[in-house]
Amino acid sequence: MSITARCITLSSGALMPALGWGTWEMGERPAKRGDEVEALSLGLELGILMVDTAEMYGDGAAERLVAAAIAGRRPRTFLVSKVYPHHATRRGIIAACERTLERLETDYLDLYLLHWRGDIPLEQTIAGFEALRAKGRIRGWGVSNFDTADMQELMALPGGQHCVANQVLYHLAGRGVEWELLPFCRRHKVAVMAYSPLGRGRLLRHRALQNIARRIDASPAQVALAWLLAQADVGAIPKAARVTHVRECAAAAELVLSPQVMSELDEAYPAPTGPTPLEII
Repeated sequence: MSITARCITLSSGALMPALGWGTWEMGERPAKRGDEVEALSLGLELGILMVDTAEMYGDGAAERLVAAAIAGRRPRTFLVSKVYPHHATRRGIIAACERTLERLETDYLDLYLLHWRGDIPLEQTIAGFEALRAKGRIRGWGVSNFDTADMQELMALPGGQHCVANQVLYHLAGRGVEWELLPFCRRHKVAVMAYSPLGRGRLLRHRALQNIARRIDASPAQVALAWLLAQADVGAIPKAARVTHVRECAAAAELVLSPQVMSELDEAYPAPTGPTPLEII
């Protein structure tokens, strides 16, 4: 299967790449900007065509960095950004999106997410998202860091059924979402986007994962990402700050884990046996 063929069909009918690039903590240090743009650009060249960013990251600096990386590639790039909760009133979210579009040097987003839940009523946020969608400024919208109760409330509101994605912390050693949230999202055709899919690097130091990766001639990062990509309706957005890391992660899109390896990973990193509060970084 080619890299570009690995997509998730959203409830809107749009195709979202299952693997993309995260940009948290990127764009914040001018001395690293050139390397970060090079890494993101390489990731796109390798066929991983989704980039995730947010207005919060570096107060817009990450969005500007993404603009440089996707220059000349925008039509092929699935572009995701996120809005601060305190900007998520009906009017505020429209203004925030316009600022994001200006920084990204584009006239639309493929996906726009509420970064986490704040104090503004969800009805207002939905109204803002729907207005942006009607104007063609976004092609779809979703949320981030929403647990099951939040999703239930959202989906019960007028327009809530148009939510196409929920971006949450999810990785081999943090499988709490599988108890209730992931099944709920699947039932309602909401894609799950796994952020920090390598556990902020800590997962890669686990001996069990290292041993399995060594045996199948892959890296721990590739195994961890391939495991996530094997989950139905789940995508992953590893950080793309270094060229070597980008090449390693891109190769995970081609890695298919055998049933035996999947079973070994389940044994080393068991699924939850009861309700688990959503972890948030």
